[in-house]
Amino acid sequence: MIKVVGVRFRPEGKIYEFSCGHFVLKKCDKVIVVTEMGMSLGDVVCEPRKMDSEIPHRELKEVYRLATQEDIQQAERNLDIEKDSYKYCHECIQKRSLSMNLVSVEALFDLSKIIFYFTAEGRIDFRELVKDLVQRLHTRIEMRQIGVRNQAKMVGGIGNCGRELCCTQFIKHFDPVSVKMAKEQNLSLNPAKISGACGRLMCCLAYEYDQYMEVKKNLPKCGQLVCINESCGKIVRQNAIKLSVTVALEDGKEIEVPPSEICNLKLQKKNQ
Repeated sequence: MIKVVGVRFRPEGKIYEFSCGHFVLKKCDKVIVVTEMGMSLGDVVCEPRKMDSEIPHRELKEVYRLATQEDIQQAERNLDIEKDSYKYCHECIQKRSLSMNLVSVEALFDLSKIIFYFTAEGRIDFRELVKDLVQRLHTRIEMRQIGVRNQAKMVGGIGNCGRELCCTQFIKHFDPVSVKMAKEQNLSLNPAKISGACGRLMCCLAYEYDQYMEVKKNLPKCGQLVCINESCGKIVRQNAIKLSVTVALEDGKEIEVPPSEICNLKLQKKNQ
């Protein structure tokens, strides 16, 4: 039976699955694994678990070995190199007046390559910048342009709710978010209230959207003409939380009632 563990390489990074092989691992262990970019040191963040035998096994790479103290010291040195590289790159960007925002720097474990993450409104000619970096760092340089959502995920911060950003904590993939999601949940359409730290629509708008849509299927539709006792009006809002609707009466008043207290005006006239 194959056992797998979840390994994370950066505090804000994605969790990758690896086969335990013959190692007995536990959460918080530091391991060396082979990735597409070479040897990497990561932290075990998910307890080992057995792969479901009913699900077709996908090919997983095995944990290469447990990290030694020397490996951990190398990782710490890499962090210092990343800080120095960030500072130097930022100085070069200012010196060359490039319209780009440096977000983060990542050095591969064996220092065979250093990756610079940045944001920019358009395409940037950074060829001269790369020459500066190669001359200083003496290794391969990769400039990788990212979006503002990925920037927020890397940098971290506090959201409007007062908690740590969802993208930093647990979001692995960014799903599409639209203003329609806020509208269907009767939320304010003020951009300042529904935008996250990245300036885009908050990811949490999508969390309960499907549930709202499912509940609203069983509620009378907006715009429908209805009768309540002897008064007539039109449905102007649905409240999925209370399972109720708001009706604007002919006299200008609005009342909120459950669907059981209203009847369809068109059906009523048809029956008469």
